[in-house]
Parts: sequence; structure tokens; C-alpha cells
Amino acid sequence: MKFRKLVAVAHPLDNVIWRALNSSQAHLGRSHNQASKFHKEVSLLGGFANPSTDNYESMSALLDPGERVGLFLEEPPGPPAGWTVILTLPLLQMIGEAGRVPAHRKENSLITPLSEADVSEMLALTKLTKPGPFAKRTREMGDYFGIRVNGQLVAMAGERLRVPGHTEVSAVCTHPDHLGKGYATALVALIMGRIQERGERPFLHVRGDNERAIALYEGLGFKKRPMQHYAILEKAR
Repeated sequence: MKFRKLVAVAHPLDNVIWRALNSSQAHLGRSHNQASKFHKEVSLLGGFANPSTDNYESMSALLDPGERVGLFLEEPPGPPAGWTVILTLPLLQMIGEAGRVPAHRKENSLITPLSEADVSEMLALTKLTKPGPFAKRTREMGDYFGIRVNGQLVAMAGERLRVPGHTEVSAVCTHPDHLGKGYATALVALIMGRIQERGERPFLHVRGDNERAIALYEGLGFKKRPMQHYAILEKAR
């Protein structure tokens, strides 16, 4: 009797930054040997062809002296000389259930699409609330929506990383003066629904210690995937 050898098949969301930069979002970044990086005006994020064999020499060719890169790693970073670790924290990836329409999705007259004209306000809100890296051209990565109260942008969310069949929900944030009103839930549910209507699955990333946000996303149908590490590193000047 012959036994068939089982071969582990990588999930589409494994090493997702590299996959995005070498498929759906290649036009928003560039690559060198074993590393890829979004243009710095688009995103801080970059990735390695093999995250367990970090190639900082390849990454260095993509960065200016003193420039930073954000990485999703399997283990905390241990870069060679010439790099400084600015930040590292646990990062949880979550994926939406296939075919599940968010129960909280409903019309909200306060939600409006965000455009190039809104970038300065988007930058100000993300600087205040710190949902993750957000740059001048991050809006080009996908569709973004916001909620305004008396003309002020007080909540937003949008799409960031894209790989075939999957789109990330990102930049979910609410002004501290407007918490507890369900704005984040309404925005995430809207974006989830739009992604699912395209025949894709939504996913997201959240700090591994942010229990409040994790519970919100679980209530919307997201399931936990393996924990990773998010690190920001700076190339020597």
C-alpha cells in the first residue's frame, strides 16, 4: 500500500505584504532580489520573499538612509548591523468567514466616501488615533469611507493590502470624543460587505493585546489566525 506524502500548502494570507507587492499591488511599490517595499508615500510596509529568512541586504537597497520599514514577521526581529528596531509588538491577523454577511450592516446616512480632497483630515485623524501606519498616498490602496459630525471627520476605515481573493480592512479609527456610538462597527461592516460582494474574503490586523477591538471583530464574524510580530525598523543614516 502506497502512502501519499502530505505537503503543507501556504495560506493566501501568509506573508501577505510580500504577496500583495508581487501581485495585486505591485504598481504601488518596488522589489529588489528577496525584498519588496511600498513607495514611502503609499505605506511604511515591506516584506521578504521568505519571512523566516530575513534579507535585510535586499531591503536596504529599497530604502533611503534613515528611512523606516514596517514588517510582519514570524518572530521578533534580529536585524544585522546598520538597522535599528524602533518598535515591535504582537500582531493578530483575523479573517472573515466565507460568505457571511455582517449582521450589523445597515444604511448609515453619516457615512460618505473619502477622496483625495480628504487626505489632510485623514492624516490628522490617524495621527491622533494611531490605528497603524497611514501616509499621504495610503488612500490609493483601496476605497475609504468616513463619518462626519458637524462637518468634522470623526471616524474612518478603508481597504489596504490586497491579494487575489482577499482584501484587508484597515485604518479603523474613531476620534476620542466620539467613541461608543457604533461608528467603527458600521464602517467595518460596510467595507466587509463591499469586499464580499466582489467575491473576496475580508481580513484585518489588530494588536494582539487589543482585546476590545478583537471582541468587536469577532462579533462581526472574523476568526483568529496565528499571531505574528509587527516591527518598525530604521535603516542607518
